[in-house]
Amino acid sequence: MSAANSSNPAPETQNRESSSGDAVPVAVIGAGGFTGHELLTLMRAHPRLYPVHITSNAYEGRRLSDVFPDLDGADNGLTFSRHDAPLPDGVPVFLAVPNDTSLALVPDLLQAGHPVVDLSGSFRLHDGRAFEERYKLKHTPASAAAMSQAVFGMPEILRDSIRGAQFVSNPGCFPTGAVIPLAFLGAARQDLQSVVVDAKSGVSGAGGRTEDGGFVFHKVHENFRAYKILGHQHQPEIEEYAALGMPGTTGAIAMPSAEAPPTLPVVFTPHLLPLFRGILSTIVLIWKSTPPADLAERLRHRCESEPFIRFRDTPEAVELASVQNTNYLDLGLRTSGNTTVIVTAIDNLIKGAAGQAIQNLNLMLDFPETAGLL
Repeated sequence: MSAANSSNPAPETQNRESSSGDAVPVAVIGAGGFTGHELLTLMRAHPRLYPVHITSNAYEGRRLSDVFPDLDGADNGLTFSRHDAPLPDGVPVFLAVPNDTSLALVPDLLQAGHPVVDLSGSFRLHDGRAFEERYKLKHTPASAAAMSQAVFGMPEILRDSIRGAQFVSNPGCFPTGAVIPLAFLGAARQDLQSVVVDAKSGVSGAGGRTEDGGFVFHKVHENFRAYKILGHQHQPEIEEYAALGMPGTTGAIAMPSAEAPPTLPVVFTPHLLPLFRGILSTIVLIWKSTPPADLAERLRHRCESEPFIRFRDTPEAVELASVQNTNYLDLGLRTSGNTTVIVTAIDNLIKGAAGQAIQNLNLMLDFPETAGLL
């Protein structure tokens, strides 16, 4: 899908080049959805990244500012192309399309030399059976080969692997709020008896991009319900990556396989909140005996080393209003006896999607990790 395609830098781009070094043009395939809009919004403040190619089959031929009036004045005359339109050679690509489309596009993009950050779920799971069961899709030989190059894009646990990578699979929104605190437990995870993740999401993270009658306004207003109980596609993702680095594990295997990778068993239940953005996760840990006496201090210390993780003194201090429209994850916890409750909050469209994607591309391109996000 790549082809030589020149683009004259607009004045805004020239300013970025003079003040921040060479600017890097990028493509956003699937720019017409919630995540694509967030990527374009965040790049307005980025010192080095600027969009030169945007796609949406639904908005083909329309100007960006006509579809998203809030981006008027920053669109540089961009118009939407179809997903299969030729790309400028070698530009990094944000892929914000449905799972089946991503499965088909990624191999060709990598073959053409594009660095790719994929925001679909198609290249996260290494358990082939779990992927087919939860996503109702099957890897082709080409996508399986691409999977061998994929790095899971969670900087807090895989930062060194993301640096310089060619292909990053951006985490799901629910796993972002759950895996990070579980991974921060370190070796203490082997002393857990059970883990329950009870997560509540706004409609933009719970299926608002699909034409599902359960997510229309009159179904969510003044309402609250669970969905996809014991069947959500993010459960195996949480279980796989929450186990990374546990004693006796070597991490995720390189290719989709019938042999499941090591996991940390989790009971995960998502709920639908009557609001647009944000995920609040309550993570209940039952320990085999008593947890480490310094557990809170360990987590506080671990959070302080991360630019986008904020430790709160109490779990009650963690709330959606504090993280909405930011790339932060807030975390607090309390322990009583052999039970620890951890509460996290993220903006599902930013830390759970577009912001984390930019954080990953910053690392891939050796930019400051926080560029365009603080």
